Amino acid sequence: MPHTTRVLNELISEEVVIEKGYASSTGGRRPQVYTLKADLMYTVSVAMDQLITRIALLDMHHNYIGEVKRVELPLANNPDALTQLADHISDFIQKTGVSSDKIIGIGIGMPGFIDVIKGVNHSFLKAPQGSIVSYLESIVKIPVLIDNDASLVALAEQKLGAARDRQNVMVLNIGWGIGLGMVLNGSLFRGHNGFAGELSHIPIFMNGKLCSCGKSGCLETETSLVVVAEKAVRGLREGRASQLQGLTLDDVEATANAIMEAALHGDRFAVELFSETAYNIGRGVATLIHLLNPELIVLSGRGSLAGKLWMAPIQQAINEHCIPKIAEDTEIKISSLGFQAEIIGAAALVMEHCDTLSLSTHQLAGPAQIV
Repeated sequence: MPHTTRVLNELISEEVVIEKGYASSTGGRRPQVYTLKADLMYTVSVAMDQLITRIALLDMHHNYIGEVKRVELPLANNPDALTQLADHISDFIQKTGVSSDKIIGIGIGMPGFIDVIKGVNHSFLKAPQGSIVSYLESIVKIPVLIDNDASLVALAEQKLGAARDRQNVMVLNIGWGIGLGMVLNGSLFRGHNGFAGELSHIPIFMNGKLCSCGKSGCLETETSLVVVAEKAVRGLREGRASQLQGLTLDDVEATANAIMEAALHGDRFAVELFSETAYNIGRGVATLIHLLNPELIVLSGRGSLAGKLWMAPIQQAINEHCIPKIAEDTEIKISSLGFQAEIIGAAALVMEHCDTLSLSTHQLAGPAQIV
């Protein structure tokens, strides 16, 4: 206790740690709570999907510093995607005005088959030489960590969201595909090679539709927000009555957002689109429940902004396709983190590995040990 008190007092005097208040009493005097100073250091968080990349600066308390940078950065059939990403990150850091020695690291979530050990993405962002990590670090001069976007969404939910203090949780990242992050026995599960969770590419439908993976009939072919946008545009051309007008596939993000907004305001056609999609997602969820018997299913990511529209159709699919005894104790929740989950998860990735990053670059040998 004397040693701990001495070290804590030193950190307070050095303005590394500050008092936060008192915790709830468990019997006896309420304990004093301490936390890292919010502006002690920062993390750069990068959230990527197949079309859009967002870049944010966060402090030690996961507060956003300044504006989130949004750029259109398509990954498919784009050999320059990695160099463009490096330029965007460099430009963002320069404009924040924060010195690079105050940034612990850069966490990047991205779609695809990610080898977090080698720092490569087998699907997108091919490096001209070396790995994605080594390439970016050679340019920005700051440690970089990468991971699959769905895994980081699950990490965010586990640390700060609906999966906190839960042991077995399936986190669905609803977006241009249906990503899956798995918390099993209280830990993030990635599988043997880090590729676990490809729910989007489980063949469920006999629809003959070609999936982005090259196979046909995958869950993604009936459940992604791209499919919702395509069905909306086609339906309007066929004369479906709706407040939605002038939708195109030129800007899929804007179209998907417009459909969600219309559905939340009761547009019958838009609600129908989400109901059909949600039921099909539920078919995939039913498979997960049979295989893994989770206590909780979390609907997160971009699509979670549609909120309770997902709930009834997914539950209907579970009722129809699950053995009742297996599904009876599985809860479904909409994420409170929503579309911010990947950004938060990328920041959490950096904080989880801060003790292994190149700390000498940032003169953090002392404080980092406390982190």
